Amino acid sequence: MLIGIPKEIKNHEYRVGLTPSGVKELVKHGHQVLVQQYAGDAVGFTAHHYIGAGAQIVDSAQEIFQRAEMIIKVKEPQASEIAQLRPGQILFTYLHLAADPEQTQGLLASECIAIAYETVTDARGGLPLLAPMSEVAGRMSIQAGAHCLEKTQGGSGILLSGVPGVAPANVIVLGGGVVGINAARMALGLGANVSLFDVSLARLKELDTQFGPQLTTLFSTTDAIEVALASADLVIGAVLIPGAAAPKLISRQMLKLMKPGSVLVDVAIDQGGCFETSHATTHESPTYVVDNVIHYCVANMPGGVARTATLALTNATLPFALALANKGWQRALQDDSHLRNGLNICRGKLTYAAVARDLELDYTPSEQLLATLI
Repeated sequence: MLIGIPKEIKNHEYRVGLTPSGVKELVKHGHQVLVQQYAGDAVGFTAHHYIGAGAQIVDSAQEIFQRAEMIIKVKEPQASEIAQLRPGQILFTYLHLAADPEQTQGLLASECIAIAYETVTDARGGLPLLAPMSEVAGRMSIQAGAHCLEKTQGGSGILLSGVPGVAPANVIVLGGGVVGINAARMALGLGANVSLFDVSLARLKELDTQFGPQLTTLFSTTDAIEVALASADLVIGAVLIPGAAAPKLISRQMLKLMKPGSVLVDVAIDQGGCFETSHATTHESPTYVVDNVIHYCVANMPGGVARTATLALTNATLPFALALANKGWQRALQDDSHLRNGLNICRGKLTYAAVARDLELDYTPSEQLLATLI
């Protein structure tokens, strides 16, 4: 198969779809890989590294999209990229369609085969291609929140850890998944007071066992969140419903309960955000203020630590990319129900139920669609 790796063009997105090591594995299996010039330079992977791994370097994204049978990216395709997709071409990347009707319509019109990293599953019920970036984003959320709390950034001027004789900050984490656990671990490591909310008692018991009395675990209700907001310095939104829009856990009215200069970090922003007042921001302009509360809602947080993120992402995506290349997309999806769960759009049809529900569109189950293609 001829595989293409274009340079990412989203604002301050420095990650690249595959490392040279990943390219080398694909080439070893008999595939050809095209890499756009400078695609990995920002994270230390130059044309020299890719050529050494067996890739061919091309000058433009246009050539990648024209020639490649499968496009491997990091972030969702931008409008100029969607316009270059063609019927039957495989797109393997993060999509987050539930919060992006324009992208969804563009991909449907392209008649490509769009497989979303964030909805591929595993035998344990996890999301193996979302997990590494969730780990990165969860850990970064505390760094970002701590920075926003600085007075020079408009925050309340609180140090997360406190110092001897001065109390540490109060951190709330909404959601006990991969993002939430990593956020809690970082905040606890810095010495903050941390409370984690979740709707699963089983999950709260697991976290209580894992972290002990250091972490306060609370069952998530609107009332419980409202009580906690009054003393919160930093709130991390870490809620995920796979493939679907995130629920709004903090309303505009609830912001009035918070102290001036406190901070919200919405890691769920790719799925529409879990705060009513959230809207996507960029690394170039990451924050805004609503009712004296700082909002950090960068939609590609891991792009800020692009080298670490690229290495972690390739580790996770490579086995699935190899399956798609070795078997072709139809056989690969038929053979692996977990990879099949990643199929969101196929030849003009929406195949993921949660996206269809949130965007009020018709959908065809992937199993049904694949049966018609045999």
